[in-house]
Amino acid sequence: MRTAKLLIASVLAFGLGIAAASAAETPKVPTQKWAHTGFFGTFDRAELQRGYQVYKEVCAACHAMHQIRFRNLAGIGLSEAEIAALAKEYEVTDGPNDEGEMFQRPARPADRFKSPFPNQQAARAANGGAYPPDLSLIAKNRVGGENYIYALLTGYKETPPAGVTVMEGMHYNEWFPGHQIGMAPPLSADRVTYADGTKATLEQHAHDVSVFLAWASSPHLEARNSLGLKVMLFLFILAGLLYATKRKVWRNIKH
Repeated sequence: MRTAKLLIASVLAFGLGIAAASAAETPKVPTQKWAHTGFFGTFDRAELQRGYQVYKEVCAACHAMHQIRFRNLAGIGLSEAEIAALAKEYEVTDGPNDEGEMFQRPARPADRFKSPFPNQQAARAANGGAYPPDLSLIAKNRVGGENYIYALLTGYKETPPAGVTVMEGMHYNEWFPGHQIGMAPPLSADRVTYADGTKATLEQHAHDVSVFLAWASSPHLEARNSLGLKVMLFLFILAGLLYATKRKVWRNIKH
């Protein structure tokens, strides 16, 4: 019995030690200014469209967004005609047809974003065994949300700090847990030429794609904020009416 208790205590201590070490290796990322945060936050449509451009031209080569359909891009300000034209740039697998065979066709607005790889095994084979995470909910699934995404994208250092040895095939990143990441720096100045003429700095690329991924994780954020404001206004008016009614009722009661 005593041996079992000691074994359990050892396992717990080992687990807590690993958790503490992991926490110590995970730096707290700095907070950026975002137009969509706060009770009255709204997404900047220009930022969203630039962010989608960065995702499409850079991130989509490795990272899927299975939860997003082309028609959802109406939420970033694209028209139905623009979405239909954009979807037609891709071919998706459909079927079976009358002969029982699968076939390729141009994508439609109702289709999901096309994955860069046919399956997870192909994705791992193309990325040295690592599986590029789906970015649909990345802003929700990572502590720090869009702040973490921005910090990660801008945190690469060509030269690691003194005394730090970077393993072969890895890259030093100031904000990645453990500071060594297999993904090469995806962004750089002028990597994407913005359609609206915005200066394409590394920081601008990182900011815009972080906003787009935040929107993808919470596409109904503005509707929720609007509803919350209406509810608060309703409750404020209701409280005022109830208070006025209470005073009127008690004024007519003789003590």
